[in-house]
Amino acid sequence: MAYIDAHRGEFGVEPICRVLRDAGVQIAPSTYYAAKTRPPSARSVSDAATTAVIAKVALPL
Repeated sequence: MAYIDAHRGEFGVEPICRVLRDAGVQIAPSTYYAAKTRPPSARSVSDAATTAVIAKVALPL
């Protein structure tokens, strides 16, 4: 997802997905767009909150 996000302006989503498919990474443009519009999972929301708490209490090394 991050790779497509970084290069979609230059190459477009469909051509990137085509090249990735040829390299053995199975991602369709519709899968990319669905993932971009899907709300974050409960796990990712929980992980973000936990990370924020840890960052507040962690001592710098």
